[in-house]
Amino acid sequence: MPVDANIFKNVMAQFASGVTIVTVQFEGRRHGLTASSFTSVSLEPPLVLACIDKSLHSHHLIEKSGAFAVNILGARQLEWGLRFAGLMPEIADRFAGIDSETAVTGSPILPECLAWVDCKVHNIHHGGDHTIFVGEVVAGDVLVGRGLDDDTPLLYYNRAWRQLAGRTLTP
Repeated sequence: MPVDANIFKNVMAQFASGVTIVTVQFEGRRHGLTASSFTSVSLEPPLVLACIDKSLHSHHLIEKSGAFAVNILGARQLEWGLRFAGLMPEIADRFAGIDSETAVTGSPILPECLAWVDCKVHNIHHGGDHTIFVGEVVAGDVLVGRGLDDDTPLLYYNRAWRQLAGRTLTP
């Protein structure tokens, strides 16, 4: 018997994670969503995974296009995180005012993110109400160090948007 859903949510809320925007382009239309379920999987080949709710439109577009990009947000991009999470419903076009570019797959790359990866779908695994998309990284870049040194990652912890305090802990 699985654990109670509320207990599970409360436990998972204690795990801080970075915030990303997963993007896809299919048949000339751009789509994107905020996701915190993202991590590296392998170095050889370079693989990452993103877990996407099966009910979302972007989920189906990733399946159809066979590609996606992951844009890692800095704290100063909180508004983008909220926008792509659907928490700013007054904004119909989530890409409005954002000059995105593309790399290899055609998936949108957002400007001034901390870093990004462009991926071709390598594997698809079903995980309950989400799909685990494993992507082979075909392009990527780190933008910190190009005038963005003062930025810190945007984090999600205990059901709130946060940023690092700036103190580095070293052993």
